[in-house]
Amino acid sequence: MDTKTIRFSRKDSTQFFKTLNKRVNEYFKESHKEKTGDWRLHLKTIVMFALFLTPYFLILTLGLPNWANFLLTIVMGVGMAGVGMNVMHDGNHGSYSSKKWINKIMGGSIYILAGNVYNWQVQHNVLHHTYTNIHNHDEDLEAGRILRFSKHAKWHRYHKFQHFYSVFLYGLLTFNWAITTDFQQMYRYMKRKLSFGKLPNPVINWSTLVITKVIYVTIWIVLPMLILDIAWWKILLGFFIMHYVAGVILSVVFQLAHVVDEADTPLPDEHGTMKNTWAIHQLFTTVNFGTKNRIVNWFTGGLNHQVEHHIFPNISHVHYTKISKIVKQTAKEFNLPYNEYKTTRKAIISHFKHLKELGKKPALQYQ
Repeated sequence: MDTKTIRFSRKDSTQFFKTLNKRVNEYFKESHKEKTGDWRLHLKTIVMFALFLTPYFLILTLGLPNWANFLLTIVMGVGMAGVGMNVMHDGNHGSYSSKKWINKIMGGSIYILAGNVYNWQVQHNVLHHTYTNIHNHDEDLEAGRILRFSKHAKWHRYHKFQHFYSVFLYGLLTFNWAITTDFQQMYRYMKRKLSFGKLPNPVINWSTLVITKVIYVTIWIVLPMLILDIAWWKILLGFFIMHYVAGVILSVVFQLAHVVDEADTPLPDEHGTMKNTWAIHQLFTTVNFGTKNRIVNWFTGGLNHQVEHHIFPNISHVHYTKISKIVKQTAKEFNLPYNEYKTTRKAIISHFKHLKELGKKPALQYQ
């Protein structure tokens, strides 16, 4: 990761963000609504946790046949992704509630998803939301060497096939959280003294990571092995299936918003300055999809409203449908892009076409 400082332009001669921010604030004032979550988010929290945890208790207590346990692990994976996108995400952005302690609890749900609050807030809130789609700064574009998500990334011969094999790797996202990624990230972030807020005490931070990992393994692997009278490898297989389902869902939702033809991947100039202001940069690097689909809106936690989320990350996703009209109209008035795919299907097609293009040898693609 490049440690060069990135600066965004401060020249917004059109005063786009000032105008947009004023209009959004007026919407909340006139509608007498808080910017944080409401009963819709609270109800969804119950549903998502039920999807995630109810199958776990059923497996432990009912002595179900293997095929039933298999189906329940899939449901757990769906619930796991749902908790991550709807509850944990808003909590760690401080948008779930106006009360900090509630945000902390909801954000802490990442610990039962195999993640870590500190690492997630640095990678997502600091690096991704600040340096969206900027190569060597936005870690969400980093996929090791096996996938190429940016035209600025190094090309390897096997990338020619990434549009075929990528989806199989997407399922490993949360599984990697559980076993390796969190340790690597914490070492890297602490060394660079990165934080979302006050830099945590290293001893406390590392202790929290180790203790929560031990508790996580105890809940999801050790307890089932002690309680269930089935082969150990079936328990590990169920654990893997749960993670794989969640990983595919979470990865695809992210890719549809940032790794598609419509999303730009700009670089700073020789002085480290970006062409646009931060807010305008978000318009060029994020894409909405399937915003008219109520099921997609509800399940993805508004992450299909990526434009609204990136400009207003501290507003709960339950409000994105309403404020999207303001954002879209304001962008149009200022002659700025508002990227969106009408359907999720079109976004998926665009993503894999984009992967295919990025898999071509650069000399042939960008000559």
